[in-house]
Amino acid sequence: MEPLTIGILCAVSIFVGLLIGCVGIGGVLLVPFLTHALGLSIHVSIAAAMFGYIFVGAVAAVLYGRHGSIEWPKALWLIAGAMPAAYFGSFLVSVTPAFSLELIIAVLVGLAGLNALRQKSAVTVERKISNPVALLTIGSITGVGSALTGTGGPLFAVPILVSLNVSAHAAIGFSQAVQMPLAFLATMGNLAYGIVNIVIGGIVASGLVIGGYLGARLAHILSPVIMQRVIAWVLVLVGLFLLCKLSLGLV
Repeated sequence: MEPLTIGILCAVSIFVGLLIGCVGIGGVLLVPFLTHALGLSIHVSIAAAMFGYIFVGAVAAVLYGRHGSIEWPKALWLIAGAMPAAYFGSFLVSVTPAFSLELIIAVLVGLAGLNALRQKSAVTVERKISNPVALLTIGSITGVGSALTGTGGPLFAVPILVSLNVSAHAAIGFSQAVQMPLAFLATMGNLAYGIVNIVIGGIVASGLVIGGYLGARLAHILSPVIMQRVIAWVLVLVGLFLLCKLSLGLV
């Protein structure tokens, strides 16, 4: 890999990591960049992204946990629902048309963002979702969606939790807690099939960790009002991005 390509990959990975650390969502941009800008195969791209999500998820979870933004007993219920659901999602990949899947995701993410923008004030007190069944359900949806899309989980966890009026920092914190074990599970499978490029994965992971660290620090500097607006706009823009990608035939 040429030095210029390595530099560009590092820069993009840092930017994506910044988004992941700050608002949870950002990984959805990484695989399209690897495939369409660098010309990597979709399998190598997803494997490299998942490898990187292990490390950025761990770093972000530690930072959010230190700030009290993750209630670990509740997060464990989410993880318990997400892990087995990821296996089921792997099966659905083989029977679900890619276009239909991404269309549904784009619409749901965009609507979640618009719903957050419609709220007149930010959620400053976390809504207490303590029912294990509800947490297992949210985790299951996150696990299936993660396996289907090659993302680390926040793409689904954040919109769901924000829509349920969970505070911004708590929603992102929960998504970070789920991201690392899901990415680890997927990477173990990718390693078994020999599709993890350690060089590319290492570069991606390094950039994501740097960006994720900076993003997590930034998130806890911003006020809840600003955080809600940032998340809402990121959701809307990601939804538009996915729709544009579909319309241009980049699926």
